Amino acid sequence: MTRYRHLITEDNAKWWTLGAMCFALFMIMLDNTVVNVALPSIQRDLGASISGLEWTVNGYTLSFAVLLATAGRLGDILGRRRMFLFGVVVFAASSAAAGLAPSTGALVASRIVQGMGAAFMLPATLSIITEAFPAEERGKAIGTWAGVSALALAMGPVLGGLLTEQVSWRAIFYLNLPVAAGAVVAALFAVRESRDPTVERRIDYLGVAALTGGLTALVLALIEGNSWGWGSVPIVALLAGAAVLIASFVAIELRVRVPMVQFGLFADRSFVGAIAVAFIVSFAMLGMFFFLALYMQNILGYTPLEAGVRFLPSTLMIVVVAPIAGRLTDRIGARWLITVGLAIVAFALYQLTLIDAATGYSDLLPSFVLMGIGIALTMSPMSTAAMNAVHEDKAGIASGLLSMMRMVGGTFGVAATGAVFQAEVGPRLQEQAATASTAARDAFISGLTHSMRLSAAVALAGAILGCALIRARRDAPKPETSVATAAGGEITSAGQPAG
Repeated sequence: MTRYRHLITEDNAKWWTLGAMCFALFMIMLDNTVVNVALPSIQRDLGASISGLEWTVNGYTLSFAVLLATAGRLGDILGRRRMFLFGVVVFAASSAAAGLAPSTGALVASRIVQGMGAAFMLPATLSIITEAFPAEERGKAIGTWAGVSALALAMGPVLGGLLTEQVSWRAIFYLNLPVAAGAVVAALFAVRESRDPTVERRIDYLGVAALTGGLTALVLALIEGNSWGWGSVPIVALLAGAAVLIASFVAIELRVRVPMVQFGLFADRSFVGAIAVAFIVSFAMLGMFFFLALYMQNILGYTPLEAGVRFLPSTLMIVVVAPIAGRLTDRIGARWLITVGLAIVAFALYQLTLIDAATGYSDLLPSFVLMGIGIALTMSPMSTAAMNAVHEDKAGIASGLLSMMRMVGGTFGVAATGAVFQAEVGPRLQEQAATASTAARDAFISGLTHSMRLSAAVALAGAILGCALIRARRDAPKPETSVATAAGGEITSAGQPAG
């Protein structure tokens, strides 16, 4: 690689870095959706149960969500490029194991490890980009980053369906291997190492354990709440355990020498607003996509691949609009873009509450297009606002918290809209002849429209919250010459322990 070093100059190094991170991001986000359309083939080949199929998806989501904040902070402490490369290797190895899986259990285990690798990669991509670009250019870079993310999500169902039909479901995992190899080469070639110079290289193992345990219990309860019953003993125990562990984590962080999460970050209202918006937009988006996918297959009669293709207008609008939104963020700030974006999302979701028995795909298309525009106007400005609200030294934990709120928000969205759906569908089917397909269809549509009302209300609340909390425009924080927090463990700019 040394012979090509002359291609990277002082002027273009940041663009090489952006390309390398987007290359890896594509692989991460592709795996969020590429597996779903392959589930029937996996079931036939491995004899998987419905529960096994659910955990092929949920195992990845669970480990991904709970490790994001920890992985982001470890990047700050140990080196962001180092943690990124570690994540890529873990992701590639587990992808190979998933492709070779002889049983459902082995596949689920591989997917859990795959989620761990993705958790180390995702916050590193955003924190490395943040460190590479000055505050006044971050919107443009993060807009491109968000567009690549949407492109991967859009291609997932299409590519997954194509590979499953023409090759094998195992090919969707083998596809990651050359991409991972390219990501490693790109990172070694283009990305320089960075870390937070204001903290010691000390890991808060007790805090990691408390946070991981608490988030695992919370996310597991959200995933299984609708199937196990929200009042069941396991769900109540998981939620109680989550509350105790997260409270313990806060107590630990206030006393430990080098905390995993520095609560001073939450003193900045723009940062708080950005992570709240991250939770809300994912809540609205994933709840919609989950139930619209079921609606198009169960009611409109599309195959999984046909349904995936029909989501393209939404995701392609994100690909087109996100980079534009990023550039606008650099010029006018994030507040009004986020406010308008979430208002459009709320209107698109409201339009979906009007679905009835006569609705066809052409009636859904305007909502899909508006949803894509609204998400694009929200996502990249939201990420830029969060990263500009903290100094570059704290980029790892900031990006980890932002990504974690997105993942947990999406899980909350599916769980909450699912609870509303079931509460509406159950009584209607009991009142009517459940064996009649018309009654079942009407009950499904009623549950769907009630779920979309909840998502629309949450999106509208997010628009108001973003407008109230996120500053119209601000410069990135200046580095601190000496930091001495209640948690301790900070070091001065000279590199010596403070106090």
